[in-house]
Amino acid sequence: MSPRRTLVMGIVNVTPDSFSDGGHWDTPEAAIAHGRELLAQGADLLDIGGESTRPGAVRPTLEEEMARVLPVVEELAAEGAWVSVDTMRAEVARQSALAGARIINDVSGGLADQDMVRTVAGLDVDYVCMHWRGYLGTGDTNAAYQDVVTDVLAELVERIDACIAGGIAPERIISDVGLGFSKTVEQNWQLLRHLDRVEELGYRQLVGVSRKRFLGDLLSGRPPLERDAATQAVTALCAQQGVWAVRTHEVAANVDVTRVYEKLAESVPEA
Repeated sequence: MSPRRTLVMGIVNVTPDSFSDGGHWDTPEAAIAHGRELLAQGADLLDIGGESTRPGAVRPTLEEEMARVLPVVEELAAEGAWVSVDTMRAEVARQSALAGARIINDVSGGLADQDMVRTVAGLDVDYVCMHWRGYLGTGDTNAAYQDVVTDVLAELVERIDACIAGGIAPERIISDVGLGFSKTVEQNWQLLRHLDRVEELGYRQLVGVSRKRFLGDLLSGRPPLERDAATQAVTALCAQQGVWAVRTHEVAANVDVTRVYEKLAESVPEA
């Protein structure tokens, strides 16, 4: 993959209850077909998840999560897709890597499963370490900060340091400030205004805002499926700042945005 363009990670939710598209692709067959569709639209990576992280979601059992995710990972990886798996469980991470996953995307930053860091350290995968303050309930759970940017970065660095101490190589780590997780609407905007400070940490950065509630709030309460243009605007910001990848439900238009910024970044010979 070219490091010059912000990559687009297409979301494949193999769940009945995700906030935006839950139930649309909740069988392995449907999810595989959707993954192929996103790849055809230009997705650089696919993020496959078997557990919804929306507020109030009921966790599936380990067996349920693996039954949802592993057939999708195995098929799409075998077809050449660069696959990420969105999971907080070490055993799902291990089985997914064996099935061909290249990235483990852990929204808990290793806090939800004490075996996660040790497990990932023994696998040939990259690791998305996200800022996390616990499972989402209702409202803005655990969103009290002295200064949201400073505090989130400090807590994220603490988790990244723990991952490195646990054996994950620094070059394998991808940072994520966890937009929408234990942040108020305004706190999400504050973090987006300071993505450059996340870049200064020196790790690849993943940004996930696709169809999230704070975009709906800006747009006078529009439902998730009507937030794609706002998502694309954030993708433009990320591409302009050299963010490694954006995670999104809608792929084609977001790929177009990143290609425009790639073209604009080309050096122009002097006249």
